[in-house]
Parts: sequence; structure tokens; C-alpha cells
Amino acid sequence: MRTRATTTATARAVTAGAVMLAWVGLLWLLEGIDTMTGHSLDTYGVSPREPSELLDVVPAAFLHSGWEHVASNSVPLLVLGFIAALAGIRRFAAVVLVVIVTGGLGVWLTAPPNTVTLGASGVVFGLFGYLLVRGFVDRRPLDIVVGLIIAAVYGSLLWGVLPTDSGISWQGHLFGLVGGVAAAFVLRRPRRPAGAVTV
Repeated sequence: MRTRATTTATARAVTAGAVMLAWVGLLWLLEGIDTMTGHSLDTYGVSPREPSELLDVVPAAFLHSGWEHVASNSVPLLVLGFIAALAGIRRFAAVVLVVIVTGGLGVWLTAPPNTVTLGASGVVFGLFGYLLVRGFVDRRPLDIVVGLIIAAVYGSLLWGVLPTDSGISWQGHLFGLVGGVAAAFVLRRPRRPAGAVTV
């Protein structure tokens, strides 16, 4: 017999999977359009400290500089996004928005002049940071375990926040990570009163 909780969990998993497959599919579609149009979409990347470029903070997170770039982001985005989206699509959308805005503004403020930054890696780092601390912030043991597993599997991502490669936006990685941690605090779940009964 399927319980209500099982049915709800299954529905959330299906929805989370569909959302992430659609998102990653969109990234590949956009890269295809970008390639066919002579990389015309790259103009929507973020150039630092130009006021008009603030409008590109959101679209820049969905664009890439080539097939290798989008391929490198697809699997971690799919995995981390799916896990984060299991908590509900509205909450997930709010987390992603905080990450994109924080990461984009950080790039806009700190990236070297005459550069263009784009890609979903800031979102990947943001989701990593969010999942890493969410359980501790919400004081939910299961989420703490999930965070520890993610740390073990994807912990090497943290090297990406260091300025080790001039062709990689460590600023986008760092501020995406900051945005994810911030989202865990801003969107933390209210604590239930002691002895509260849920149905």
C-alpha cells in the first residue's frame, strides 16, 4: 500500500527530474543557437562595472562559451539541482534566484576589466554550497547526511574558488558559493514548536 508520504515523495522526484532535464536541455539548445549564429548570444555575458550589463546577470547563467563548457556543467548541475529540487520547486527556484543574483553581482563588481563571464558553473557552486549547509541551518539530520555525502563527492569543487586559471571565472564560482550559503540562511525552514504534531 502506498502512503500519502510515499506518493508525495515520488511526485516531487518526478517533478524535480523533469525540471532539471528541461533546464539542462535548454542549456544545450541555447549553445546550439549560439553556435549557429556565430556566438551572438555571448553578448549576454556579464562585463564588469558597466551599468547596462546588470541586465545580463540572469541570462549569463544560462549561456556558455562552447560545447565543452556546457558539457562540464551539465552533470553536476543535473545532480545537485535534482537533489535541491526534491524539497519543492518553489523553494528551489528561490534558491537559484539568490545564487544567480549574488553570483552575477559578485562577477560584475570584481571581474577583471574587458572580460565577459557566462556559464552555469556559478549556479553549480551555489547549489553545492546550499546543500552543504542546508541541513545544519535547518537542523535536519537527513539533510546533514546528504550534505556530507555531497561534500565527499563534490568537495574538489572548492578548488574552483581560487584564482588558479585566468580562463576560468573564480569570481563566479566564489560568489555563486556565497549565494548558495546565503540562500540556506535566507530560506531556512521555520522550526516547529516542541511537541508539535504533523499530519
